[in-house]
Amino acid sequence: MQEIKRRMWLQYLMLLLIGLFVSQIFASADTKFYESFDEAFDGRWIVSEKEEYQGPWKHSKSEGHDDYGLLVSEKARKYAIVKELDEPVNLKDGTVVLQFETRLQNGLECGGAYLKYLRPQETGWVPKGFDNESPYSIMFGPDKCGGTNKVHFIFKHKNPKSGEYVEHHLKFPPSVPSDKLTHVYTAILKPDNELRILIDGEEKKKANFLSSEDFEPALIPAKTIPDPDDKKPEDWDERAKIPDPDATKPDDWDEDAPMEIEDEEAEKPEGWLDDEPEEIDDPEATKPEDWDDEEDGEWEAPKIDNPKCETAPGCGEWKRPMKRNPAYKGKWHAPLIDNPNYKGIWKPQQIPNPSYFELEKPNFEDIAAIGIEIWTMQDGILFDNILIAGDEKVAESFRETKWKPKFDVEKEKQKAEDEAASLSDGLKGYQKLVFDYLYKIADIPFLSDHKPKILDFIEKAEKQANLTIGALVSVVLIIFTFILRILFGGKKPAKVSGEAKKTDDVAETSNNQGSTEEKEETAEEDSTAAPCRRTTRRDN
Repeated sequence: MQEIKRRMWLQYLMLLLIGLFVSQIFASADTKFYESFDEAFDGRWIVSEKEEYQGPWKHSKSEGHDDYGLLVSEKARKYAIVKELDEPVNLKDGTVVLQFETRLQNGLECGGAYLKYLRPQETGWVPKGFDNESPYSIMFGPDKCGGTNKVHFIFKHKNPKSGEYVEHHLKFPPSVPSDKLTHVYTAILKPDNELRILIDGEEKKKANFLSSEDFEPALIPAKTIPDPDDKKPEDWDERAKIPDPDATKPDDWDEDAPMEIEDEEAEKPEGWLDDEPEEIDDPEATKPEDWDDEEDGEWEAPKIDNPKCETAPGCGEWKRPMKRNPAYKGKWHAPLIDNPNYKGIWKPQQIPNPSYFELEKPNFEDIAAIGIEIWTMQDGILFDNILIAGDEKVAESFRETKWKPKFDVEKEKQKAEDEAASLSDGLKGYQKLVFDYLYKIADIPFLSDHKPKILDFIEKAEKQANLTIGALVSVVLIIFTFILRILFGGKKPAKVSGEAKKTDDVAETSNNQGSTEEKEETAEEDSTAAPCRRTTRRDN
């Protein structure tokens, strides 16, 4: 019995090992290319030597992780770098998955973070001369600047009729995530012409390479096009409506009647100062000492509002207000009727399109290299885990093992920072509200004698925000004390016994031994009825 169990366990172990071995072979066969940037990229990736591409690439850790990536290290630069594949990747047969990670550590206001999947060098480019003219098959990834905010998917396709390469742009692509976390971008090209765009493993866009609704311009041209030589006939009438030629203007229609007339029922208000101007010369203004009448002209005092007009209903010549004219009708126009000669909007006739061709699937050219050629105003863009695979599950596995652990850590950190910021903002708003009310309390008339001290206390508390609640309680207690004194008055001092007087004398002697600084402050307070204080936000 024990022997049978042992053999069963051995068979199970063998099957497990075989399964693992087969899965490894399957995975390696479906992983066309993978770059983790765990090691320095020097010698494997080639930096363009073109003069305009001076942006320095760096092998750097992702912020908060031990994971390395390829870093855009300086702002306002052009960058170009390329990696040749060991074997070209065929895009025509089977599923192809393009995937990579990008982290915009300092955000992205204006710049690109996309990859170019380049055609073989036989098409006219070399790695050290890699630039924006180098021929590619697919361009994929984030791009943001001004009104542009999209995850590009562009493919270049050769027109079999004209022989020209045409860029076909995905319509309505997804937007770029606006945070500073690591995101993984996936493009899945299926053999049935389907394209799926994923961000962080979530499908954001589905399209068909042959559909004119999904790509601009359409991969397959229209069968017919407008005849460029066709001209609109001179007697072609595109007006759907025309003025009624039989209509006449009514006899009582006055085109010259004004829109507004004086209100004859209006009366001048009592107290209106007809002889007073609305503005007068500023009586306190004086001619500047350096004013030169010959050079500067005759000096005139600046005008101010006439103070007499402030209490009167108005100054100057009174005029009746205007009101809408009930007889106003405006310019007369004949009513519109259906045009009996209307032929519709003219369009040129359609002719066969000489560039039309039929296609069952895109004729993609092989991918021979991966390049990053961007211009960006931001630094801190980090590329990592660039993958080309032949199976969606391989890409999913990489997302789960390479991207998701980092993203989860970053997400939790961001959540904690957002909560802390929200709490801080809430406290600041609460403190501002409290101090606004405290300043209003200081303006209460019956507290005017004590206003300088109250304001000074509020200012000190405002500089130490952690004392907000204490300040509020203290001011309320002060106000409450003043109210009690006003309501009940002060009590007469009790007769002091000899022993108590002696105790008070001792206490007074002790108090007189205070610091020189305290004495000086007391002397200053006693000598000044309304002490000067610094300008505060209250004074502003």
